[in-house]
Amino acid sequence: MAEVSAAAVNIEKNTGGGMSKKEAKKIRMQGMTKEEKAYLRRRSVIEKIWPFFRFVILFGLGFVILYPLIYMVSCTFRERTDMNDPTVMWIPRNYTLNVLKETIVAMDFWNTLKTTLVLNIGCSFVQVISCAITGYGFARFKFKGKGLLFGIVIMMILVPTQVISLPLYTQFRFFGIGSFSINLIDTKATMYLPALTANGIRSGLMILIFRQFFKGLPKELEDAAYIDGCGPFMTFVRVMIPNAASSFLTVFLFSVVWYWNDYYVSATFFTNTKTIALMLQNLDTELKLRLFNSATVEISPREQIVWKEAGCLISIAPILLLYTFLQKYFTEGIERSGLVA
Repeated sequence: MAEVSAAAVNIEKNTGGGMSKKEAKKIRMQGMTKEEKAYLRRRSVIEKIWPFFRFVILFGLGFVILYPLIYMVSCTFRERTDMNDPTVMWIPRNYTLNVLKETIVAMDFWNTLKTTLVLNIGCSFVQVISCAITGYGFARFKFKGKGLLFGIVIMMILVPTQVISLPLYTQFRFFGIGSFSINLIDTKATMYLPALTANGIRSGLMILIFRQFFKGLPKELEDAAYIDGCGPFMTFVRVMIPNAASSFLTVFLFSVVWYWNDYYVSATFFTNTKTIALMLQNLDTELKLRLFNSATVEISPREQIVWKEAGCLISIAPILLLYTFLQKYFTEGIERSGLVA
């Protein structure tokens, strides 16, 4: 049946010379079997229907993805009184930058952005290095307990952060041995120490990505490095890292996004240190204190939407900008990240 179908396709492509396409098709149909004719009819129906379904799917996905972003932009540049006007849907009646400026002031955006970048970029860089070394060890070396330890890595992916948050808080609250313990709560060390030991946010997945990528590299690369006199560490630095540049970039971008959007872990360990995610979560209170000097002032929930949407927009703007410039490398890294056995 497959041979018959292939023949039917080839026959359909050959329209003949000197006659119309319709006439040539009619002549070819006369010499076909019932199975070939049925196949051509099904193929013709699919070719006519599929573009419509493809358009519906792409349009639906585009709407789901772009609708929140368009709504953010619409609310950010409108007066809060427009929220009570039923005739205002997408296009603001009164354009203004006051809402954006007030939101930046309420979030103390520039200081908060600096703090977030110090935590975000630093932790992401440290975590990528530690996870790469760990993944390389699982991919290339044999040692006792390797299966058990890799099972623990998988558990790091499956077990939610909420399960271990209380033990982690206790550990950082009394960090040390005996009477030499210190309190690390509300310090950047609570984020840097887990990242340094490959236990940061979503580190289990990053170890798995590196392990799969290094596992897919030819063994001959290491053999050549060993012959040239490199040890395991220098082989990793001089041979493996250059070949895994795309995976490093992919994991780094993943880490940046996850640390940027993190609220739960930051809220657990930080009380005075503010990040973009924490300020956005507490934007309602910050607005009342910084703009109205009172935490009890009543603001219409509909009017609050303009500030909240403005806060969401300026919060995701750096990530969107980062992705815009690194989209090519990010896509390449996803394709070459080695998520295959």
